[in-house]
Amino acid sequence: MRTRTLLTLICTAAACALPLAGPASAADTPVLTKGSAGGTPVAVGDVLTAPLASGTTATLYSSATGTSGVSCTSSQFTATVMDNPAAPGTATESLGAHTFDSASCTSNVLGVLGVSSITVDNLPYGTTVTSDGTVTVTPAGGSTVRTTVKLRTLLGAITCVYQAPSLTGTASNDDNSINFTAQQFTKTSGSSLCFANGYFTAKYAPVTDGGELVFVN
Repeated sequence: MRTRTLLTLICTAAACALPLAGPASAADTPVLTKGSAGGTPVAVGDVLTAPLASGTTATLYSSATGTSGVSCTSSQFTATVMDNPAAPGTATESLGAHTFDSASCTSNVLGVLGVSSITVDNLPYGTTVTSDGTVTVTPAGGSTVRTTVKLRTLLGAITCVYQAPSLTGTASNDDNSINFTAQQFTKTSGSSLCFANGYFTAKYAPVTDGGELVFVN
């Protein structure tokens, strides 16, 4: 009788403990991990970097489906992780740098001889990454996502300024990438050689943290 009672107590304790193991384990997996999906948590304060995906270009074209505008083969972003909660959830980052190497940029716009510089203004931008892979880039309150493009033309140097309220991209664990497709900017200043709208497309990969691949959970 005593043996049966002891076994019953042991089994009851085990049964009570098992349901607690699942949720505790799930809570340990944050939205962003490095090394593998479900791997080492990305720490708050870590700096994430990503260049353009090999063999791709970043483009700012005059239409969503056109091929006229500016293209660059070298670009990179750097973002600091501000919050990385348990998955499913939303991680937040501060996009502190987004650069384009003007030496890698060209333009096929009639009358444009070359690209002097492309500068991303109003940094830093707030960035969120959700467990479903949605990436959203937003400026500080009262500001805009803004890019200044300086071109060399037959008529001399011109400056084209474009802005957007926000950008939306998609993160993929297949190649640790972030993809932006035809994100619309509107011209706020510049000559007639500056097209009225700019559509930004770029694929950044791989996203890394200290050299380790970053995954979204």
